[in-house]
Amino acid sequence: MKKCSPAPEVDCKVTGFFLSSGLYFVSHEIPSPADRRVSPQSFWNMGDPVTEYTARLQQQEQEIQRLSAEIKNLENSQNLSPSPRLEELREENTRLKYRLNILKKSLQEESVSHRGKAMLNINQRLQEVFGEAIRASCPELDNPPLSIAPSQQAKFGDYQCNSAMSMSQMLKAKGTKMNPREIAEKIIKNLPDNELVQKTEVAGPGFINIYLQKTFVSKQLSNLLINGVQPPPLPSKKKVVVDFSSPNIAKEMHVGHLRSTIIGDSMCRLFEFLGYEVLRLNHVGDWGTQFGMLIAHLQDMFPDYLTVSPPISDLQAFYKESKKRFDTDEEFKKRAYQCVVKLQSKEPEFIKGWNLICDVSRKEFQKIYDCLDIKLIERGESYYQDLMVEVVKEFEKKGLVELDEGRKVVFPPGQPIPLTIVKSDGGYTYDTSDLAAIRQRIFEEKADIIIYVTDSGQSTHFQVVFAAAQLISWYNPKVTRVEHAGFGVVLGEDKKKFKTRSGDTVRLMDLLDEGLKRSMDKLKEKERDKVLTPDELTKAQRAVAFGCIKYADLSHNRNNDYVFSFDKMLDDRGNTAAYLLYAFTRIRSITRLAKIDEATLKKAAETTEILLDHEKEWKLGKCIQRFPEILQKSLDDLLLHTLCDYLYELATTFTEFYDSCYCVEKDRQTGEVIKINMWRMLLCEATAAIMAKGFDILGLTPVERM
Repeated sequence: MKKCSPAPEVDCKVTGFFLSSGLYFVSHEIPSPADRRVSPQSFWNMGDPVTEYTARLQQQEQEIQRLSAEIKNLENSQNLSPSPRLEELREENTRLKYRLNILKKSLQEESVSHRGKAMLNINQRLQEVFGEAIRASCPELDNPPLSIAPSQQAKFGDYQCNSAMSMSQMLKAKGTKMNPREIAEKIIKNLPDNELVQKTEVAGPGFINIYLQKTFVSKQLSNLLINGVQPPPLPSKKKVVVDFSSPNIAKEMHVGHLRSTIIGDSMCRLFEFLGYEVLRLNHVGDWGTQFGMLIAHLQDMFPDYLTVSPPISDLQAFYKESKKRFDTDEEFKKRAYQCVVKLQSKEPEFIKGWNLICDVSRKEFQKIYDCLDIKLIERGESYYQDLMVEVVKEFEKKGLVELDEGRKVVFPPGQPIPLTIVKSDGGYTYDTSDLAAIRQRIFEEKADIIIYVTDSGQSTHFQVVFAAAQLISWYNPKVTRVEHAGFGVVLGEDKKKFKTRSGDTVRLMDLLDEGLKRSMDKLKEKERDKVLTPDELTKAQRAVAFGCIKYADLSHNRNNDYVFSFDKMLDDRGNTAAYLLYAFTRIRSITRLAKIDEATLKKAAETTEILLDHEKEWKLGKCIQRFPEILQKSLDDLLLHTLCDYLYELATTFTEFYDSCYCVEKDRQTGEVIKINMWRMLLCEATAAIMAKGFDILGLTPVERM
């Protein structure tokens, strides 16, 4: 990142006092170098540049306002009685104004420099421009509607403003009749000067068709190639906690965990790319009655477990054995409950047994996470056990607890069910655990955003937990975003819940292994094994297998169920990862075909204007520039299929461009490259850069050769 230059001579110590004439005298002292504020060099090395930048900007803007006020005081003093020091004071004021102007200019340059490297959200910029025009057109309306969307057809421009119709209805409700077309015309007349709108026109009942400046889009594309895919700067850096995956210890991960793991990881990647601080939490089920059962079985099967690590290779079978004994052997069940009490009392040998069981599970979970390139911090139910006591005390202290048949319950207003925070036997519940977790995330982690990624069946539970947290004033939903990102179930091709032929739940590891087998079969069917090295073939196999499994999930609206089909997800036609990965590889091969190295492309990006004269060039250029607004939409609604749809649209738009616009021209007889249209090569490069970043957010791994 380019370092910003400091404003020359801008740091000053401001003091003031009243003269006998009543004139307020402004004085400033230039501090020594040791007293100066942090330099830009050290400023950018101080951790998060966005937060530090914002803080510095606010501080300097406050200084400008203060100094401006002092100058105004001085200017308003002209009619006061003369003072021996008045001329001296005016000279001082002139110098102060000069320094103030330097400071303002420096701030503007620094702000533009910081924003200039980032991709511009064109939709957001148009909203700023048209928002100003709308407010000026109808100042009598409070919060007038602002609707800007990309046009569906080129003949209607590049974007459309559809606010006039709604504004007409609002004015009518206030007793003012105005035709939507009249309102649209007023909006156009009030448009402020801006850099991106070439022309506008009113269409139909009052739509405003917006045509963008091609030179503006061209410059934005050049900026993308020179600086890379940079997200718009955040006003302030926020902390996000994402709770996802969450398998249960001693049970194998299955397809029910697949969606939470994939969706949660992609959400984290989105937040991380946009500049948020993200805490990825794996809220595993590692506490409760089942551990008494497992420890009792461990004691019987491996009595020397305290000194010799037990060879438990199949924890699922171990769990089933202990569960069978628990259900049929009363003596074993009684001993299992005693083990629970001792575990909760944290007796060392029981903690040791618990840790052994957890470690076996962790190793199995990690195999899945390694395949899918998932990074998580484990913080299971056990982490919150000690915090539950404080949660119950806090609810009791505020008089929010009621007794119900020996249970302690909380009734958040307007909710269909209560929360049970203490059972009749004195034990805690999932409700207590989740309350302790949200409290810790708000007050200790100081999270601004908390996302829970679990199946939609838990939506009511989280709705009640969130309501209870608001009831006790832990957070204000207008300040802290707390959200349950639910998802539907995975179905088999028979449209029933996805299971094995024997009716068992599908093991996730088996699913991934099957994906690897099928992707290799697909690559060999396309004879890729004859042109790729063994290492390249393995990379392509893993990219296709795991990419297809992830994309098949993410490309569906997470709120809906989706049908799991290897045949569909491995199809290299349509909106699939296989198609997109192949498309990306083809785009990247164009520069190899033209024998253009990275240094040449970089120099061309700085010196070559990207022409957008052909309709397919223009269509592709606009599509590339929509990337920031697509990310913003996914950030707002946490729906990743919007990004998938966009990447598919980008790939197909590129194909239209490549079929119509020659990037590399060859001699028909010799096959030799005779002409390279560099601006089109740059469009290829910009497309590949956006696709690669989109893949990264979705957790897909592209390969150069496939």
